[in-house]
Amino acid sequence: MAAIELKGKAKGIYENVVEKNPGQPEFHQAVKEVLASIEPALKAHPEFEKAKIVERLVEPERVIMFRVPWVDDNGEVQINRGYRVEFNSAIGPYKGGLRLHPKVNLSILKFLGFEQILKNALTTLPMGGGKGGSDFDPKGKSDNEVMKFCQSFMNELYRHIGADTDVPAGDIGVGGREIGYMFGQYKKLTNKFESVLTGKGIEYGGSLVRPEATGYGLLYFVREMLKLKKETVKGKVVAISGSGNVSQYAAQKTIQMGGKVVTLSDSAGVIHDAEGIDENKLAYVMELKNIKRGRIKEYAEKFGCEYEPNEKPWKFKCDIALPSATQNEINKDDAKKLINNGVIAVGEGANMPSTIEAIDLFLANNVLFGPAKAANAGGVATSGLEMCQNRIGLSWTFEEVDAKLDGIMKSIFNQCTTSAEKYAKDKTNLVVGANIGGFMKVGKAMLAQGIV
Repeated sequence: MAAIELKGKAKGIYENVVEKNPGQPEFHQAVKEVLASIEPALKAHPEFEKAKIVERLVEPERVIMFRVPWVDDNGEVQINRGYRVEFNSAIGPYKGGLRLHPKVNLSILKFLGFEQILKNALTTLPMGGGKGGSDFDPKGKSDNEVMKFCQSFMNELYRHIGADTDVPAGDIGVGGREIGYMFGQYKKLTNKFESVLTGKGIEYGGSLVRPEATGYGLLYFVREMLKLKKETVKGKVVAISGSGNVSQYAAQKTIQMGGKVVTLSDSAGVIHDAEGIDENKLAYVMELKNIKRGRIKEYAEKFGCEYEPNEKPWKFKCDIALPSATQNEINKDDAKKLINNGVIAVGEGANMPSTIEAIDLFLANNVLFGPAKAANAGGVATSGLEMCQNRIGLSWTFEEVDAKLDGIMKSIFNQCTTSAEKYAKDKTNLVVGANIGGFMKVGKAMLAQGIV
């Protein structure tokens, strides 16, 4: 795959997106990457161009922005900004996470919502694409302060969501605690107990495997990718970035599959444990991050391994890289380091963690590359399964949900390889496969529903 250069109709659409959405680089990047991939599908389906499917796809159906006032433990009034981007509902109610992070802005949420459209389409479940959140930072806040914020946030958001309209979930900064506070406030405001949020506690409608789903799903997808080279996870050295939910369960499943995890990181630095992170060490990480809310540096101090502040994992030798922290964490130079160190596969656990230049290098050097919208779709897929359980009033066992998740990830992989082979004549080009596979489903649904 050559460096991305848009031409013709795609170039015009992209330039219009940039002009209409100034100062939104993450959104521009997400649109550009998709436009560069779907050109073969557009040529094969001129009816999409006539109905302006792509022009409609890159424009959100609705963007909601609102004030979130709350009172901290010192009695001081604080004000944050809340968002919900309801991007596309062609195949189902809007579905996508809520992110709480001080750097949240409209560009990031639009990129995430746009990616979510195609990701959700790949799951085979009836879910549209959306995303939301706030520039509120839950780090360092008491449970009472987080509750006050979540309640105020829901005081406005509840008007725009519902089981058949928009079903948010968790994302960075939003775990079971935050979902619980938001769900309680939604129930109080509407007098309804419905599947309006996913990632709920097991006690009140949540699904088993939901906490594990994104990390587990990532490894199920990587397992299928490796089959293209007749390889397995067993015996492979695996570098993982981040140390939150996705990273923790990606590490757990890697260990279960016989791989050796050697890195984890956070915003302050990276640990490199050459001996490997086993189940006991991982249990320490989970307690450190989920309960004590400490820094990954403490792992190095306890187990006597290497720690490098302000560094990323990509300098260390590995067979498989799983970027699971944040967007654009692997740039061109990082990709070169991984390639020079012999990486054979990269699976994206975070959303858009690799820059366009990095992706180009991976594909040019025959590195298997699983793009986020396919590889990390396990989380939203299991959210969809949670919605299904809520509707029928039943709870499936851990084994049942895990088996369904495994099947969905296999289906996503097969969709990617089928579309890649059809439109790019190369079933290993999973970037083209994921983008076209998701786009075709959404495009056909939009076409069937007319100009709305």
